Amino acid sequence: MAVDRTPVLKKCRSLDLDPVFLGIDKKSTRQSKRANKKMSEYATQLREKQKAKFIYGVLEKPFRNYYNKAERMKGQTGDNLMITLERRLDNVIFRLGFARTRMEARQIVDHRHVTVNGKIVNIPSYLLNVGDVIEIKETRKDSQRYKDVLETTGGRTVPSWLTADQESLKGEVNALPLRSEIDVPVNEMLIVELYSK
Repeated sequence: MAVDRTPVLKKCRSLDLDPVFLGIDKKSTRQSKRANKKMSEYATQLREKQKAKFIYGVLEKPFRNYYNKAERMKGQTGDNLMITLERRLDNVIFRLGFARTRMEARQIVDHRHVTVNGKIVNIPSYLLNVGDVIEIKETRKDSQRYKDVLETTGGRTVPSWLTADQESLKGEVNALPLRSEIDVPVNEMLIVELYSK
């Protein structure tokens, strides 16, 4: 499996992205070397795509597949793309506060700690639907890892389209997210422009 091993803060600098959106509290004091350079239209569009891929931890081919799927759905392609990315299991685990970062959420899912509607799911890209119940496996609930995670993520706001029960490490998808409820600093219209060339 391909893995992007670029240091996170370095990547955030190059994409002009605040690490808070990844669940990381660190700040970089360095400036990007390209900070004040004028960017072409194509470079701006490419940067937005790279930003979305980096935030959600998706590589190029799956991202293209998400875009193609979003294009076939009703409504605006850009909104559909962001909503589809937001429905990924690893992202929902992160949003519920059961992981500090999306990368940690991905690892939790990979290690078979998560059940969806009572069945173990170990696919981070699994797309959740309205009514799905996400839970950390009973045998893992008492582990120190989740106590530490909840200590860190306790103050994090859970989006209105999800319900989280942090005591029993359980959550539910109440509705599909609206684009206005997704707090990711990505201009999806630029991604649509890039792919429609």
